[in-house]
Amino acid sequence: MKEIGSKLLVAALGAAFSLGAHAEKAAPLDQPYPGTLTLKVDLTDAPKKIFRVHETIPARPGAFTLYYPQWIPGEHSPSGPIDNLAGLVITANGKRVPWRRDRRDMYALHLAVPGGASQLELQFQFLSPGEGGMFGASASSTPNLVDVEFNQVAFYPAGYYTRQIRIQPTIILPRGWQFGSAMEVQSRDGASTTFKPVGFNDFVDSPLIAGEHFNRVDLNPGGKAPVHLNVVADAADQVELSDDQLRQHRKLVDQADKLFGAHHYRHYDFLLTLSDHTGHFGLEHHQSSDDRLPADMLADDKLYALTADLMPHEYVHSWCGKFRRPAKLWAPDFNTVEEDDLLWVYEGLTDYWAGVLTARSGMWSAARYRDSMVDIAAAMSARTGRAWRSLQDTADAAPLTYFGGSGWGNYRRGTDFYPEGQLLWLDVDTQIRALSHGRRSLDDFARAFFGMDNGSYVTRTYTFDDVIDTLDQVQPYDWATFLRTRLDYTGDALPEHGIERSGWKLAYTDAPNAATQAAEALRHNVNLAYSLGLSAARNGNIYDVQWGGPAFRAGLVPGLDIVAVDGKDYSPEALKDAVKAAKTRKAPIELLVKNVDVYTTIAVDYHGGLKYPHLVRADGKDLLTAITTPRK
Repeated sequence: MKEIGSKLLVAALGAAFSLGAHAEKAAPLDQPYPGTLTLKVDLTDAPKKIFRVHETIPARPGAFTLYYPQWIPGEHSPSGPIDNLAGLVITANGKRVPWRRDRRDMYALHLAVPGGASQLELQFQFLSPGEGGMFGASASSTPNLVDVEFNQVAFYPAGYYTRQIRIQPTIILPRGWQFGSAMEVQSRDGASTTFKPVGFNDFVDSPLIAGEHFNRVDLNPGGKAPVHLNVVADAADQVELSDDQLRQHRKLVDQADKLFGAHHYRHYDFLLTLSDHTGHFGLEHHQSSDDRLPADMLADDKLYALTADLMPHEYVHSWCGKFRRPAKLWAPDFNTVEEDDLLWVYEGLTDYWAGVLTARSGMWSAARYRDSMVDIAAAMSARTGRAWRSLQDTADAAPLTYFGGSGWGNYRRGTDFYPEGQLLWLDVDTQIRALSHGRRSLDDFARAFFGMDNGSYVTRTYTFDDVIDTLDQVQPYDWATFLRTRLDYTGDALPEHGIERSGWKLAYTDAPNAATQAAEALRHNVNLAYSLGLSAARNGNIYDVQWGGPAFRAGLVPGLDIVAVDGKDYSPEALKDAVKAAKTRKAPIELLVKNVDVYTTIAVDYHGGLKYPHLVRADGKDLLTAITTPRK
């Protein structure tokens, strides 16, 4: 028996390690995986940025493949942070099991389950990144708090739809910490909490925040579907909402319900992390959202206004992106390649409704909403990269545009399906209103496209043709041509015309609008894209230059450091003062710049003064105010 078992093991090992050379992925089975995975994540060392993991996976003897999640929903790219995983040891029946990584698929591990074993035991550490970053590359813990995206701390067995794999997670927190998550608690034992078993999809879809300073407020008191806001921060006074902020977030829930006419969660938890020592971004989930913002977001009125649309954006994703999802962004597991061609709907339409709901909820005034839209309209109007790259390509190439280089952002074009997506859907909204003589709007599309299956969060996929068909039901028109003309356009002009159709037009003055002022104050930068043709940080580093603009023609490029302006030390204010002064003189603006260790004086022959975008009334009805008026 022992000899036979050894031969079987050797054969299995040989098969597994030859698979390490690469094996084509077999289609997964849509049937229940035998047994339930268990996971224990010890977060007591989270302040040191170490998450300790013990996972148990039921398994039968023979060749076996484990996957680490690669394509994370909402990240739109193969961004699973496998490079932050360390110390992996796999055992079965108390003995170590060798494993080998697939040589082409870095997220697949091949091994052989020994005879007589019924499960694999995995132990490893997830080493949380340091400062800043986004998604899996984001810093996610401080001495006072932690954010856990569970795709970071679990493997799953290959060969099955992940919705058919059950897992029961347990977390251990530092003493005294509290947490928020959409997962439901089964039991507690001191600092340890065990959650009810869930499908692996729901597990990955249910992040957790925890911290020493924690607050939880009810955003839907008396409602059929509970909605809560959970806040963690590095200081106790950073987790409290004012009465106005609480009222606005409750109104957000109410206005979203009026917009869509249905909800797609049993309960919903906003998971808000406020810290200057984590990344700042949002990530959507069916029944929760992972929202990370600067520490004073609730305490600083200007910062609150600047960032108020993040949580509405992630909340809208419960309808647009999670419940209704582009067919090619649905996958049977987390290691199947996704296609991002409809991100102008998934993200662009979400961004449009986020701005509208931020205004309808009272977080923004109508004027603040217009400032947001004018900044977008100006930036997209000045996109020099549109000469070669279409809006559609920014979506198709999302795995590149999300993580592309920082220099030449205007000319490269990045994730423009967010901001230009807003303009695209404003164009659609105002066109529906014009064609129907004000009887219908994009609100009607929202109800028709997202308002079915109330309470269900089973994903319903869609295609481009489904979008066209629903638009045509709302208002008959050649919507395919309307959209494709804008999506596929390359050239100098902004192809969307919703601003003008809404009764407003873009104008420039020498004074920044409120949104621009707040953004520069937060980022400590100077944005002279519409005048001098460059943007620079507080330390003088040039991070973008308008291709073909005055700065470009003078020889300035991203990566150079401005040391002095007209003979004086550089500062953002000094640069703006020089642009003002040059308007009334013939001499060029002189910049002393540093390229590594070489200093050069560059003369920029620009005399147009400062230019900042504003919206001013034009002919026609004020549709922007109508669009942002709360629904009754």
